[in-house]
Amino acid sequence: MELHYDNTIFEALDIRIVQLKKDQVQLTMPVGPRTVQPMGLLHGGASVVLAESAASLGAHLNIDPQTQVAVGLEINANHVRSKRDGWITSIATPYHVGKTTMIWEIRIVDEAEKLICISRCTIAIKDIS
Repeated sequence: MELHYDNTIFEALDIRIVQLKKDQVQLTMPVGPRTVQPMGLLHGGASVVLAESAASLGAHLNIDPQTQVAVGLEINANHVRSKRDGWITSIATPYHVGKTTMIWEIRIVDEAEKLICISRCTIAIKDIS
């Protein structure tokens, strides 16, 4: 399965790929009108979108996309620091790469590498029927 980014949440939130490797995925996203809540701070949901996107892409790199699909099963996030503008970067690394599940840790940092959010995402690996 080839991945397509046009007309997806990647395009809607201007998420950009920095690095795609089986053991680390990095994505970046601007903090601005599309990603802040009404009080002008980075929306926690936007951080979670960035985190799950990174984990899902990492899982996709570790499966056979002709016979399997990787889908989010569970995610948690601790929002450590607020942000009003600039850019954030997610760095996703696997804790566990199994046949039916994967667990990824995702750190979201700002331009100064200060921690904005820490997340853990469990990905289910399903056979394509």
